[in-house]
Amino acid sequence: MELLLGVFSAFGLSASAGLNAYIPLLVIGVIAHYFPNTLALSQPFDLIANPWILILLGILVIIEMVADKVPAVNHINDLIQTVVRPVAGAIAFAASANVITEVHPVLALACGLLVAGSVHAVKAAAVRPAVTATTGGAGNVPVSIAEDIFAFLTSVLAIVIPLIMGTITIVILVLVIWWWWDRREKAQAARDTQLTGKKL
Repeated sequence: MELLLGVFSAFGLSASAGLNAYIPLLVIGVIAHYFPNTLALSQPFDLIANPWILILLGILVIIEMVADKVPAVNHINDLIQTVVRPVAGAIAFAASANVITEVHPVLALACGLLVAGSVHAVKAAAVRPAVTATTGGAGNVPVSIAEDIFAFLTSVLAIVIPLIMGTITIVILVLVIWWWWDRREKAQAARDTQLTGKKL
């Protein structure tokens, strides 16, 4: 049961890293530093709880939150975060002591990379372009704020109540991927229909 809770916690943390790379790492570090009985990090991930690392993560959280809300800069930020968010997700996933001691570290890192990368891909390739197109860019700031809040809540809840949060995260991830895939299929079908109509 402890392993299962660790896995669910790790899924929630890595999914939130797909929205904001540094929030889950900061949450992990703060909880591990101030409440070590709640979250015990194994080596080398215990470095996340180091006060200097926490200060650095706090600065990075502020930089990413600001950059994500400035027009044009947010697109550059998303390009940079295409690498950073999956890596942060891999670290967040593997940082769970329950996972790293029971599951091979490479498998844990790969799972985190995949989960955070998927969330980031849907955000950057589907959600944000749709928000920009439908609101003329005006909706990007509120959506970014909502993403930051969601990433924070997901990170905290993934540690406090991992079973519920992990289940919710997996269900949401599956639904978002299904929605994105269905949208692509419909767009492809519409293009095929247009091409057929032009040939006739």
